[in-house]
Amino acid sequence: MVKFDYDFVVIGGGPAGRRAAIQASKLGKSVAVVDDQKSIGGVSVHTGTLPSKTIRESVLSVTGWRDQHFKSRQHRNGVQEMQDSISSRLATTLGDEVEVIDNQLARNNVTVLQGKAKFSGLHKLAIQQNIRGRKTSFSISASKFLIAVGTKPFRPKNIPFNGTTVIDSDGVAANLPMPKSITVVGGGVIGLEYATIFSTLEIPVTVVEARERLLEFIDRDIVANFVHQLTEHGISLRLGRTIDKISLDDDNHPTILLDDGRQLRSGMLLFTAGRIGAVDSLGLEKVGIECDSRGRLVVDKETLQTNQPHIYAAGDIIGFPALASTSMEQGRQAACHAFGVPINCSGSSFPLGIYSIPEIASIGLSEDDAREQGFQVEIGIARFQETSRGHILGNCQGMLKCIFDLNDRALLGVHIVGEGATELIHIGQAVINLNGGIDYLSDNVFNFPTLAEAYKVAALDAYNRMPKARLRA
Repeated sequence: MVKFDYDFVVIGGGPAGRRAAIQASKLGKSVAVVDDQKSIGGVSVHTGTLPSKTIRESVLSVTGWRDQHFKSRQHRNGVQEMQDSISSRLATTLGDEVEVIDNQLARNNVTVLQGKAKFSGLHKLAIQQNIRGRKTSFSISASKFLIAVGTKPFRPKNIPFNGTTVIDSDGVAANLPMPKSITVVGGGVIGLEYATIFSTLEIPVTVVEARERLLEFIDRDIVANFVHQLTEHGISLRLGRTIDKISLDDDNHPTILLDDGRQLRSGMLLFTAGRIGAVDSLGLEKVGIECDSRGRLVVDKETLQTNQPHIYAAGDIIGFPALASTSMEQGRQAACHAFGVPINCSGSSFPLGIYSIPEIASIGLSEDDAREQGFQVEIGIARFQETSRGHILGNCQGMLKCIFDLNDRALLGVHIVGEGATELIHIGQAVINLNGGIDYLSDNVFNFPTLAEAYKVAALDAYNRMPKARLRA
């Protein structure tokens, strides 16, 4: 028997890594987490999920966005006051989260090793530390590994990043800037989240996206409603356009030349067109693992094993959906499989959440996907203006869309745009994963007044348009 230092070593302390570490520890295994940040939490805590969502919540608070429907004139705090408020909330939130994670790992007897990890053999890692200026290195061995190092912003060479007027999403998370105007390159989830945050601060925003349509993985009706709200709030969209050249003036303000010859001038450029796996220093060549052009690892979708059976990978490093929620579950499943524990999945559908302003959430099949897969469908739509709660909140522009199967009346998908969407989606998640459908939603009693009542409105909308032969006796 080969004696290893640990049963399980996790590289990366983000959502996937820490959930895997805690799960393995609960199975009675000796576990270590290696992370090269000053404090635990990974991209999710320090530059990604939590910072952007905390900034979003702070901006909604300091601008009074949620009360705009009832105010003919908004009171705006000064720029410095807003920045101070956002920075204070960000520091408090992230500090509290790190403390919670530290306590969770300590309670579960997980060893945390700060340093850069690099494979030196199939079962060995070299750890390089730099603590208070003192550099040390040592090696550890393990029976099994999980790579959960996450991703970092993609920084192509033709973009003149300077950390002040041309930045990536990490630069925004570190210190929310307040430019006079901003161009966001990349109309994906991260780009749209920050574009709507800046727009809410009444900063003119232009979004440049190479694809003809935003958020192609989201239902068309939801995207159409979302785009309408974006343009209504003054965001300019340049879809189907690519960048030919970026130049900086004497004040370092960027001018973007698009492929159609148009020029965009702004006080700042935020580049959010993609992320790459943070694998360049892992020494993957030592263990025979390769990554794709964006640094992502290929795994067996059922087991999360790489081509080396004792080395697993989870989280953003394995690609879509790259959500903190799914990353945590992937980490747990990898740990369970590594030590022979059967995995009980709670359901086949998981929710997507986009924390733009307004929010977008989705689960299950879109209308297009359902029809392409051969389902006969009926659509139910509820607009927030049809709910009393929507009027109370001044939240009338949102909508909820349900996709039902005409044959067995099952709920196939739910898609929502509007404030509160990322919370409301969990009702649809439960109904789909428990094989519910239109009858449950139309018969169920929801608290009044609530936005959740939109599910009943949508179900009745679909029910009223079903062919009579399909109706319940």
